[in-house]
Amino acid sequence: MPELPEVETVRRGLESVMVGHRMVRVEQRRPDLRFPLPERFAERLAGRRIERLTRRAKYLVAEIEGGEALIMHLGMSGRFTIEQSVSGSAIAAVRPGEFLQATGALPAHDHVVFLFEDGARVTFNDPRRFGFMDLVDHAALESCRYFSGIGVEPLSSALNEDYLAARARGRTTDLKAFLLDQRHIAGLGNIYVCESLHRARLSPRRHAGCLAD
Repeated sequence: MPELPEVETVRRGLESVMVGHRMVRVEQRRPDLRFPLPERFAERLAGRRIERLTRRAKYLVAEIEGGEALIMHLGMSGRFTIEQSVSGSAIAAVRPGEFLQATGALPAHDHVVFLFEDGARVTFNDPRRFGFMDLVDHAALESCRYFSGIGVEPLSSALNEDYLAARARGRTTDLKAFLLDQRHIAGLGNIYVCESLHRARLSPRRHAGCLAD
């Protein structure tokens, strides 16, 4: 499953192609991914411009003109392919965020296709269909079911020693469980929690309260 740094890599790869560009058409090739796609999904996106592409935890968030936000999650095997014309005719295909192990990427698993006014084509492929997409009111983004109650971003200045000490003080749960709890830090997964504790020379079984000492 892509972890937070991989999702951020994908965001950066998509940003120049999607932000500031209008979607002339969206192809929805099935009614659902992990969950049913929103009602009138393709219709609500067609003709709209993407104003900003951000990341919250392991989610990609595209701010759409008109006040909606498109939330996208890669799940276990989701990937995007970007196709653009080069030198006026040739088509170049790029996948932002390469996978170490091949996941197939067969055309049969191309579930959602975004076609932009400049001719660019962005395809979401997901063999296992654990990824999903949803549309929410941007004004209520932080209170929606995906982001309500989650903690600070690990790549932001809000994550510092004072924040960690305050959250950890008096807690007897083990360090690994504490760091994986999305209410404290948003988007940390098993791989990076284990690596962080190893580099800090802290046992994952120690009480989280040790961070407050």
